Amino acid sequence: MGAEARLAELGITIPEVVPPVAAYQPTARTGNLVFTSGQLPAKDGEMLAIGKVGGEVTEEEGYACARQCALNALAAVKAEIGSLDHVKRVVKVVAFVASTSDFTGQPRVANGASELLGEVFGEAGKHARSAVGVPVLPLDVPVEVEIIVEV
Repeated sequence: MGAEARLAELGITIPEVVPPVAAYQPTARTGNLVFTSGQLPAKDGEMLAIGKVGGEVTEEEGYACARQCALNALAAVKAEIGSLDHVKRVVKVVAFVASTSDFTGQPRVANGASELLGEVFGEAGKHARSAVGVPVLPLDVPVEVEIIVEV
């Protein structure tokens, strides 16, 4: 089953590409790789959460933010290549988690992105990943995710 059919089966709608908030483009393609810019947890023009995971934002909310970031990354990829069925595999995911100094669950937050990609692409959704705790992210969002896919 292709990614587009799997999305439909899961009842997931890929959103419109979130417009850049600074001087960059949503994707860059070189050869058979598509890199996304860091995607924020925007949905319907609003951020899902503001603040730090372990503080104002719960781990569960951070997970939901990472999932939304991954959906936004898929929107950018789809705009670049036309159909997510052209994705051969997800190569790498980088998740930045703005968190309090005592929060150490960044990998669990990043699972929001990783598990979505696994649901959509199956075996081809398995990827290398970094989950990095940072003091602050743009617009004070708790999570930012970027992906690299092979097409």
